[in-house]
Amino acid sequence: MTSLFLTVVAGPVMAGPAYEVHVAGLACPFCAYGIEKAFNEIQGVENALTDLGAGVVVVEMADGATLSEAQARTAVDKAGFTLEGLEKTGD
Repeated sequence: MTSLFLTVVAGPVMAGPAYEVHVAGLACPFCAYGIEKAFNEIQGVENALTDLGAGVVVVEMADGATLSEAQARTAVDKAGFTLEGLEKTGD
């Protein structure tokens, strides 16, 4: 009888900081698509995910990258919404 063992070793996940971008006017999936698209065009953004109920876009950055308030404001304005606040939530 032959046995085969598979061992998977995962290295540490190197993620950059995360931000909560508070946005006025988010109401539908089309809104979410538009604002996520605008954030994903920013260099260093790994992922943008919208919580419509909370009116928040969670933006995850690449390791070593940051999101400035000016960048967030530009993305929000480009998508047709109003920036209410920017909060760094993780490192």
